[in-house]
Amino acid sequence: MEYRMLGNTGLKVSVIGMGCEGLSEDNYQMAPKLLDAAERLGINYFDLYASDPQLRRAVGQALKGRREKFLIQSHICSVWKNGQYLRTRDLAETKAGFEEMMSLLDTDYLDVGMIHYCDAMKDWETIVENGILDYARELKKQGRIRHIGLSSHNPLVAERAVTEGGIEVLMFSVNPCYDLQPATEDCEEMWADRNYQKQLTNMDPDRQRLYEVCQRNGVGITVMKVFAGGELLGSNQIAGVSLTPEQCIAYALSRPAVAVVLPGAHSVEELERSAAYCAADPSAKDYTAALASFPRVSWTGHCMYCSHCEPCPRFIDIASVTKFLHLAQAQGQIPETVREHYAALDHHAGECIRCGACESRCPFGVSVRENMAQAAEVFGY
Repeated sequence: MEYRMLGNTGLKVSVIGMGCEGLSEDNYQMAPKLLDAAERLGINYFDLYASDPQLRRAVGQALKGRREKFLIQSHICSVWKNGQYLRTRDLAETKAGFEEMMSLLDTDYLDVGMIHYCDAMKDWETIVENGILDYARELKKQGRIRHIGLSSHNPLVAERAVTEGGIEVLMFSVNPCYDLQPATEDCEEMWADRNYQKQLTNMDPDRQRLYEVCQRNGVGITVMKVFAGGELLGSNQIAGVSLTPEQCIAYALSRPAVAVVLPGAHSVEELERSAAYCAADPSAKDYTAALASFPRVSWTGHCMYCSHCEPCPRFIDIASVTKFLHLAQAQGQIPETVREHYAALDHHAGECIRCGACESRCPFGVSVRENMAQAAEVFGY
């Protein structure tokens, strides 16, 4: 298993985590089976958005004696009412739901307390005005949640929450199809077939900016919908080209600020299939040819940070240099953290000899030599 730091939280997370979709299956007996498998595979991070009390109780029982081996991302504002799930913005309901959740999970703290499912600007304003954000901050002060998160599908709302609300962890939908779609308050639009029938060009700039803002601000991204609900893997996929799990995971993990993907697992075998990503050959993770063949989509000139351009004869980590260049350009200045990360590279853009070997290998026609020249100018070496 591979591990990354989750933004500035100090949490070291497995790059493969686990969604909660399958935990309730087999009359909730899948919960201990999947957590047993996760521990064996080195998976230490899982999401628990579901509010079903029986599911939460089953997870709590499965965690007995090994709570410290897992990092739990569970959701504030996801409650159980009248026998069904409800997303609430009522402060009293939120508080009661949190207390019930902690009791059922039989834990004193959550590693990430995730404010649940905010896709509209007005909804974010309600979260602030109704005291939900203040409540999350109080829970953090008390040590009952270690870090404050937010789940969203809308890059504009997510960016506002990150920049204004002190959100430390963002749960966001990341895959090469959703990244083509503009911000919307109706997440159904992201996977609507009609939106993939038109000509599409490169990543939506709001989504690109969100990833860069999170990277600069030290906000870790945990990824939902990495397979687009399975549609990217199937024969009737919205992309028009079938991708493998390894390609989808590699794409998400190559976005700035992303620390962990959270694929759902309905069986131990499915969880093992996702975890196998870490041992897969690099050629199996290479998503570039598939993305370049997407019908009606042009990625021309857009760096995907895929490292397909390497190896560089001067050993420059081209993808990292380009990522740091974009972070600096988006800010209009060089944030100190970006400067430090660039300085820590073994080789820098100024060492580029402009041989062009990188550009001959890039499937997206990126002007790599120009990027290296700009990076050398921006960073000074």
